[in-house]
Amino acid sequence: MPTLRLVVLWHQHQPFYKDLATGEYRLPWVRLHALKDYYGMVKLLDEFPQVHQTFNLVPSLMTQIQDYVAGTAHDPFLQVAAKPAKDLTPAERHFALQYLFQANPDHLIGRYPRYRELWERFRSAGESSERAERYFQPQDYTDLQVLSQIAWFDEFFLEEPEIAALVQKGHGYSFEDQEFVIGREKELIASVLPAHAEAAKRGSIELSTSAFYHPILPLVCDTNQGSVSTPGLPLPQNRFRHPEDAREQLVRGLDLHQQVFGVRPKGVWPSEGSVSEEVLAIAHSLGVKWMATDEGVLGRTLGIDFARDGNGRLGESAAEKLYAVHHYENGATEMRLIFRDHTLSDLIGFVYSGMAPQDAAGHLIQNIKQAAQPVLDRGLDAMVPIILDGENAWEYYPRSGREFLRRFCDGLQREPGIEAVTVSEAIARHTKQPKLTSLVPGSWIHANFNVWIGAPEDNRSWDYLYNARNFYTQAAASAGEKERKFAFEELLIAEGSDWNWWYGPEHHSANDREFDELYRKHLSNVYQALGARPPDYLAQPIISGAFRPSFQPQTAYIHPHVTGERTRYFEWMGAAAYTADRRAGAMHGKLFLLDSIYAGIDEKSMYGRLDFIGDAVPSTQFDLVLNLELWATDEARPRRALRLDVRVDTGRIRDWKVSGIGEEKPLAASSQPAGEAAVALSRSFECKVPLSWLSANTGAKSSDAATRLRLRFSLWQNGLPVDALPIEGWMELQLLAESDLAAMAP
Repeated sequence: MPTLRLVVLWHQHQPFYKDLATGEYRLPWVRLHALKDYYGMVKLLDEFPQVHQTFNLVPSLMTQIQDYVAGTAHDPFLQVAAKPAKDLTPAERHFALQYLFQANPDHLIGRYPRYRELWERFRSAGESSERAERYFQPQDYTDLQVLSQIAWFDEFFLEEPEIAALVQKGHGYSFEDQEFVIGREKELIASVLPAHAEAAKRGSIELSTSAFYHPILPLVCDTNQGSVSTPGLPLPQNRFRHPEDAREQLVRGLDLHQQVFGVRPKGVWPSEGSVSEEVLAIAHSLGVKWMATDEGVLGRTLGIDFARDGNGRLGESAAEKLYAVHHYENGATEMRLIFRDHTLSDLIGFVYSGMAPQDAAGHLIQNIKQAAQPVLDRGLDAMVPIILDGENAWEYYPRSGREFLRRFCDGLQREPGIEAVTVSEAIARHTKQPKLTSLVPGSWIHANFNVWIGAPEDNRSWDYLYNARNFYTQAAASAGEKERKFAFEELLIAEGSDWNWWYGPEHHSANDREFDELYRKHLSNVYQALGARPPDYLAQPIISGAFRPSFQPQTAYIHPHVTGERTRYFEWMGAAAYTADRRAGAMHGKLFLLDSIYAGIDEKSMYGRLDFIGDAVPSTQFDLVLNLELWATDEARPRRALRLDVRVDTGRIRDWKVSGIGEEKPLAASSQPAGEAAVALSRSFECKVPLSWLSANTGAKSSDAATRLRLRFSLWQNGLPVDALPIEGWMELQLLAESDLAAMAP
């Protein structure tokens, strides 16, 4: 009987945040993710001995974890979190307010009422540390210092009695509490690598590695590969070609893995799934047995479109090719390759966070079975690979996605006919392995390298790297050994993929400037280490002005006609406006359909308008959901919550209803008189909801408790959340008299 083998590979990675010249960590994400994700994801598998998975630990992440464990990491974020609040300097107070709120507002900050209260106070000051400082007393800072750390603790750590007691305490923390939390962090981080080693020794997991500083290996070998995968792509002025650096990055990664875990890894997840025939040849020469990338690379290599049907399934021939271990042979090079199922992987990364954990886990297992069925029906084994980042997604799940993972693993263990195996186990058991004799270069993002090369910012960064690498070649021979090694290390760091992830039009974070500064600092250090002055251009930012989500509060009552036509521009003047930032975050591949929200009130109603990207209403069937909540600043739960559900098919509203959360009978629906409610869809979606249904009072003063109305739109397809605005948190309206709204205008 044929077997369905499921391979799940979690890629654990953080950029190299350390400035080698000063020893200072420019960002705290290694420490925070080491507290939150890495330990718990492995430890969870103790409960499910039949579920085997693969974890890819990037060497630059491992060496930074070792730095924290050894106590040699100079982390200013940790230092500010650890310092007595009464002793913080003005600069340190500003630093605390600027950085200690950098966390998911719903699932990290919102989980702790006091943390949320402080965050909302900071937001009310326009998220300006200078303006907010006057509203924060020493006790506020202490609470912020403690909760900003606890919020990142893994679910297993939060169950420890001492930490659970601090969570229960909630506020009014002492310096002793603060000292305990900071001291416990080092102990918790120290458990990360041993937990992986123990699980690998038991056979519960396989550990793989990547090139040391996470470079895009095909581009380090030759930047001209960018135009091979995307003909006509603009390239840097200078061709960067250093396959010897790519080899060195791989050698160092394999060596560190063996040093830490005592065994040479069999497999490599090439950074961002980036492969080329030259990279495979280098990896083969170093004894690597398997590598992995995306289905798009296989599709371009074979000339196959892995398009799904309306139920998300591949055709029989395509499924047979994707759900197999491939045996690559080209000359002396031999490699086993697996190609991730893009659709299944993205469900975890972008969709299931918006579903109930049990439903999401069941949906995933069912989709895995359906995906493999065409292959199984032919009497063949199927190997289904799910590969994704092992840390970024969990910030968008309640409680770090732990309940989803637990239910998923439990379902796999109970499901007959599915073997949850490591990559090496799949290779050993999967006897039919199709042959490949060539491979189109590409990555797991659109099967090309366009995220890292081609845009003006990307190409400028490659030219700067080219110049620094050439300078090193010319100057290294006359430098001392210590200086030469230091300069070369900085070059290898600068070859990492993470710098160009944030350059170009695709992505940004709240730390764009820090990434840009650190990249240029690494290049500057090359020149300084070899006794030269860095070029003047390294003092200037590479990054251009970043586009960020914009929010404009309501400044006047509005009275629009609900038509969806958007022809009466002036009717929406004075409305609150939220425009999406579609570069946000470290996760790539999310489908974006929603562009902006306009919302406002008058004396009797709330009005909402949702604009679509490109003014294009999706032609497929979908559901729009508007959540409305009435909040009081001194309460932990909304006083009243409503939900507007709208079903749309081929650009027309088919039915809709407004319901109170937890109430069976709708307040209004398309099948009954709507009263004062209204919905419309044309170029935009527009709606009107009576404030009386929320028990809202627009006559409230700004000092009253219940003065906020929160709202959020989401778009669903096939019962799954596809897009939302805001992506994080809520849009807020102040329930004030019109004169008070005008007074609050910026």
